Amino acid sequence: MGLFSSQSEGSFAQRWRSLTGQGGSELIPQARLSGPTPWVIAIMVALTVIAAAAGLSFSNTARSASDELSGGVTVQVVEANSELRARQAEAAAQRLRQTPGVTEAHVVAPDEVQRLIEPWLGARIDGDDAIPVPALVDARLRDPVDAEVLGALRRSVREVAPSARVDAQSSWLKPVFGAIDSLQWLSLALVGLLAFAMSAAVLLAVRTALGANRDTIEIVHLLGGTDVQIARIFQRSIGFEAVGGGALGLGLGMVVVLFLGQRFADLGAGLVNSGALAWLDWVLLALVPLAGVALAMITARITVLRTLRRML
Repeated sequence: MGLFSSQSEGSFAQRWRSLTGQGGSELIPQARLSGPTPWVIAIMVALTVIAAAAGLSFSNTARSASDELSGGVTVQVVEANSELRARQAEAAAQRLRQTPGVTEAHVVAPDEVQRLIEPWLGARIDGDDAIPVPALVDARLRDPVDAEVLGALRRSVREVAPSARVDAQSSWLKPVFGAIDSLQWLSLALVGLLAFAMSAAVLLAVRTALGANRDTIEIVHLLGGTDVQIARIFQRSIGFEAVGGGALGLGLGMVVVLFLGQRFADLGAGLVNSGALAWLDWVLLALVPLAGVALAMITARITVLRTLRRML
């Protein structure tokens, strides 16, 4: 009888060590990056980093462009006669400088206007007036331009420059701002979907491990082990795998973000340059794998506790 009792206790102790991972064998294999779960987490984290970087870049672009254009006004003097066009442009700039609330107004140099239209109309020959180019006046206001302020400016400028057209710079880019907002929401939706996919992957992995070790878990319950203790074991194992997969995913994601950032920087476009990531954005991206680890561990814990309540 004593021999049987000793053998039974030894068998139970061996099963408990198998469950807790403190013996020679383990319930959940602890070899890092040996199973599919760490690689799935790495892929999800990498995609999340890329999607989050895109969303932050779009947010920076929208904020920078809005701040720059909120008080901007452009005057176009559309006149075929080049001498009259130049006089009206100068008169419009002078009137704007005298207007309260206008901090700056200047006539855009013809060479600069030429550089702006060259991608669409090609290089023009000096003295070629076959396609008259409007004279431009760039003005900055102290406050954002609303419909009332814009109407008053139009009436004032047309008194000295009948051929002038006054427009708020922000109105030109309304469709662009709308597209940027849509892309921001798309990036946020992708981050949410990737988080859901990672949770689903962890859930399936935990359920598979629970099903494969059902008998061992039942014996541990008979020995007095609680659901919380068992959940802590699975949570710890998934946490280790998430740390390895998260670190790998962060590295891959950062490489892609830096590569794309360099390629877009080569374009030299204003909106693209204003969307560059700041140091705070890089800190937020570095927190993505930490959030992934926390999400994986919480998912593992909840899954184990709910599954054990149904199993036993």
